[in-house]
Amino acid sequence: MTSIPHHAPPLLENHVAGHWVAGNGPATELKDPVTGDTLARVSSAGLDLDATFAFARDTAGPALRALSYGARADCLFRIVTTLQAHRDDYYAIAQANSGTTTNDSAVDIDGAIYTLGFYAKQGAALGDAMTLLDGPAVPLAKDASFGVRHVFRPTPGVALFINAFNFPSWGLWEKAAPALLAGVPVIVKPATATAWLTQRMVADVVAAGILPAGALSVICGSADGLLDRIGAFDVVSFTGSAETAATLKRHPAFTERSARFNVEADSLNSALLMPDASPDTPAFEQFVREVVREMTVKSGQKCTAIRRAFVPAEYFDAAASAISAKLAQVVVGDPRNETVKMGALVSMAQKRSVIDGIAHLRAEAEVLFDGADAVFVDAGPDSACVAPTLLGLREGAAGQRVHDTEVFGPVATLIGYRDLPQALALAKRGQGSLVASLFGNDAGAMHGPALALAEAHGRVHAIDPSVAKTQTGHGNVMPMSLHGGPGRAGGGEELGGLRALRLYHQRAAVQGPAALLEALTQNGTQMPQ
Repeated sequence: MTSIPHHAPPLLENHVAGHWVAGNGPATELKDPVTGDTLARVSSAGLDLDATFAFARDTAGPALRALSYGARADCLFRIVTTLQAHRDDYYAIAQANSGTTTNDSAVDIDGAIYTLGFYAKQGAALGDAMTLLDGPAVPLAKDASFGVRHVFRPTPGVALFINAFNFPSWGLWEKAAPALLAGVPVIVKPATATAWLTQRMVADVVAAGILPAGALSVICGSADGLLDRIGAFDVVSFTGSAETAATLKRHPAFTERSARFNVEADSLNSALLMPDASPDTPAFEQFVREVVREMTVKSGQKCTAIRRAFVPAEYFDAAASAISAKLAQVVVGDPRNETVKMGALVSMAQKRSVIDGIAHLRAEAEVLFDGADAVFVDAGPDSACVAPTLLGLREGAAGQRVHDTEVFGPVATLIGYRDLPQALALAKRGQGSLVASLFGNDAGAMHGPALALAEAHGRVHAIDPSVAKTQTGHGNVMPMSLHGGPGRAGGGEELGGLRALRLYHQRAAVQGPAALLEALTQNGTQMPQ
């Protein structure tokens, strides 16, 4: 694996309006969360944002949309090849700047490359089409001389991504793949703490000359002024806290100019052990393994991680013992040490937030496995390492904080339930989540609960012993499935195959003579489901 050289920390430039530009104001330092060393600096001060957005809309957008969907898919294939050529560098950056182990870096980096490849293949199937059609023509006159046909056209704006710190690679490319395939230029504002990986990936793609100038821009540092430039045909995708999302929603870009705003926010995701999954059954073991995995992968810094694990009250002690036993085997510390299985949180600020969150939950929940006194491998108390903590609430209905507070780290709460209707009601107390999983020994018995959970969750992940080796994981976001959730989860939708293209298209009804409607089929193809 490529190592990070030791020299004066570089100032990472921004790529805007087809050029690399350094910020000219005070720079923010990017740190190694284990050692505290400064790795790089970023600043967006002094950038000409008006020129940035105008160039993307007026120059890059038309150039992208002059290509067919198949040609844009070919661009995605070439981006995949470019990123694969630099994987070792990306792993080194992730280890240093995000504090992740090799396996955790793979979730972000290889997950991004896989998603890009998926959309490249999906887009290639659209061929030479320049327009997407929505269903057949429908006559509006008795003699069928006049009718209507619905079409999808790429929005003539830009896609602005305001991303979170936990997935600097996947967070970019899972959004950019459908946007670029749709023909919409991208401006990404990565979270400052882990911006290095995003900036490096953009730099490699720009250097490869794959996309039209201005089709992919990156702004490192402050997001000030970005929303002020958002117009009526632009799309903004935000990943972050519900509190920040609520503030952004009040911006005139959305309240006055009605720009599209796609949000992925807080999520109190659940895992639910079915009543038939007693401690001596395979489903119980699957449940335990998945809870531990979701608590520890990426140090629990995943928007889809299990935060609440519901079990029948009579299985509470057995589940607590089994989960705690596996957590005790998790080695935490510097990911450069090969014995370490869980690395650091991304920053000291995030560590303080997690510690405060644990204290908040402890006011109503007992500690079942306490990571407070853990000894970290090759990492001291001044590192951003936090060991896993399992809390417990035997009477789930008595809790309030555990159903309201997401602690974004290696923390989960085991919650007892009386019967299945109560368990489903408790899961919905999260007020909308990205994902809920079911674990049982009888797939048929999960039919009703799966549909009930679908009312309040963006994805339902049901597991029985027959899919123990083939299931993709509670927290893994697959590009074939929708990613998003209602309510406090933000109400947004991403991925889901080519459904993702709809965010970047305007659907219009074209009414006219039958000959015109027939002509629309030229260089057009049906929007796939």
